[in-house]
Amino acid sequence: MTINTKMPDAATASETLEYLKKTLQNIVPDSELVVKAEIAYEINRLKKEKNAVILGHNYMEPALFYSIPDHVGDSLGLARIAAETDADRIVFCGVRFMAETAKILNPDRMVLLPARVAGCSLASSITAQDVRDLKARYPGIPVVTYINTYADVKAETDVCCTSSNAADIVRKLDSDSVICLPDEFLAKNIARETGKNVIFPGSDRTGKDDMVIWDGRCEVHDKFTVEDILNARQQFPDTVVVAHPECSPEVVEAADYSGSTTAMTRFVRESDAERFLILTECAMGDNIAAENPEKEMLRMCSIRCSHMNEITLEDTLTCLRQDIYQIEVPEDIRIRAKRSLDRMLKLS
Repeated sequence: MTINTKMPDAATASETLEYLKKTLQNIVPDSELVVKAEIAYEINRLKKEKNAVILGHNYMEPALFYSIPDHVGDSLGLARIAAETDADRIVFCGVRFMAETAKILNPDRMVLLPARVAGCSLASSITAQDVRDLKARYPGIPVVTYINTYADVKAETDVCCTSSNAADIVRKLDSDSVICLPDEFLAKNIARETGKNVIFPGSDRTGKDDMVIWDGRCEVHDKFTVEDILNARQQFPDTVVVAHPECSPEVVEAADYSGSTTAMTRFVRESDAERFLILTECAMGDNIAAENPEKEMLRMCSIRCSHMNEITLEDTLTCLRQDIYQIEVPEDIRIRAKRSLDRMLKLS
C-alpha cells in the first residue's frame, strides 16, 4: 500500500509553496520551504519532460516527501510500483539497496539514486559469501533474506521479505526450519510470531523448528529502548506506542503496535488516540504528523538515519538533470536476485 502525497497536478512554483506551507505548518519553517518549493517545482517539471517516476520511501524528509514523489510507501509497496512502471527513468528517493531492487526488476530502464552512496548499516552487515557459508553449514534449509540487503546477497537467497510480509512468507515455506537474514531483531520478532527457535550460526541444530539468524542491526532502531517507552508513558499516560519490527523484541513487546512503515502510518491514521510515540526513523514521525495535524507525535525518540538523510531535493534535481548516479547491477547477479524478489511478490 502506498500513500498519495496529493501535490496538485501541474502545480506552479507558488502553488507548490502554498501547498507545502499548508501541509507542513509547524513542522518545517516557512523560510526553508521558500527555497525547497522552487527546487521541487523544477523537479516536477523535469520529471514530466524526461518521463520519470519518482519513488519516495517513508523516511524521506518532509519537504521532499510531500512535494516530488509520484508514490511513497515502504519497501514492499515501492517494489511493486517499480515492477509495474512504464516510465523511462526511475528516481528512487531511498537508500542504495532500494534503488538496486528497482533496477533488478527493471533492467532496461534507467534507475537513478540521488546520492553518491546512501548506504545502509543493516545491508552492510552481511555479504554474499556469508550467505554461501551459511547454506553450506545448513544444507537444504531455505534462506529468507530481508529486502534491506544488496543485490549480491539477494542473489544467494531463496526468497526475499519485508517487515510487512516476513512472518507470512516464513509460514508459507515448505520447511520446518529456515535461515532468516540479516536483521537479528526482525528475525527474533518473526520467530516469536511463527513459533521458531532462534539459533546463531555456529550452533548445532537443536530441533526441526530452528530459525538460523544473523547479528545485523539497523543503527537507528537499535537505539530505541524499553526505557524510552516507560518514560513516555510516565509523562503522558495516554500515549500509544508504535514500533517498527526492526526494534528489539523487548521494545516490540512493550509497544502497543508494531508494523511496517506503511502499516504504522495506517495505524495512526485510523486510530482514535490523540498522542503517539513513533519508534522509527524520525523523519517518518514528521510525515505522519503532517498527515494527522490533529494528533500529537511525541519527540522523545527522534533519531535520523544518516543514510536516508543523504537524499535531498538539491541532489535529486542534479541527478535528474544530468542522469547521474545511475544504478547498475551485473546481469548474472540481477537474474538470480530477481528470482528471490519474484517469489516474494508471488507469496505476498
